[in-house]
Formats: sequence, C-alpha cells, structure tokens
Amino acid sequence: MRDQLDACHIAIPARDLDEAVEFYVFGLGAKLARRYGDRVTFDFFGDQLVCHLCDEVPDEAVAYPRHFGVSFARADDFDRLVRLVETRKLRTLSGPSVRFEGTAEQHRTIFLADPSNNVLEFKNYDDPRLQF
Repeated sequence: MRDQLDACHIAIPARDLDEAVEFYVFGLGAKLARRYGDRVTFDFFGDQLVCHLCDEVPDEAVAYPRHFGVSFARADDFDRLVRLVETRKLRTLSGPSVRFEGTAEQHRTIFLADPSNNVLEFKNYDDPRLQF
C-alpha cells in the first residue's frame, strides 16, 4: 500500500525551534524542509517529522510508552548513526546495547533524547525480517 514516495508523518512538541533545528539537522543530520514561526519540518530519514512550538513538553525523557525513531535494515547504517551520536556527543538515555540477546528478536538499540525530552530509538535487528 505504501509507495516509496510516501512518507510517514510524525508530529512532536518542541519548546524551542532553534534547539530542534540544532539537534535534528546539525546533530542527527536530518534535512530542514520548512520553517515557520510555530513549527519546523524535517526530512527525517525519509519520513516527515514536524516539531511544533509548544509550552507543554515532557518534564523528563522517558522512553516508554512514547518514542519514535528508525529501525535500520542494514547494520552499517546503525553503526554510522552510533558513530554520529558519539562524535557529536548527543544525549543518550541508554545504549548502544543489545536487547533480547540469544532470541530471534535480538537487536542492537540506542535511545536518545532531543532538547524537548522527546525520546528517539534507533535499532537494527540481526534478522531483518523482524524489522516490522
């Protein structure tokens, strides 16, 4: 049903749009698509991420139950992301680590927090069929 030209749309709160641009563009390497006074839109690994200016952001970065991110099909892409996080000293909540070790669902993961305490998870399954 989804075409390669389609993009998943994710909208999250941001207390400061300059901080959001700094984190997503200059931290993670997302592409800035559009910026308005109340929101900023990014090409986030091929999907559309919109940070809406908001006074109500999470008080702390907590991964569950709400987080988003990318499940990389290729281990090399996950490795590059981890190196980027380490080089740019982005705030991590946990990882990189291995979850469900020794099971079919074994995967590497890293959790990050943006400046507004939105939590991102990036991962790579040993068996790419478990990506979904």
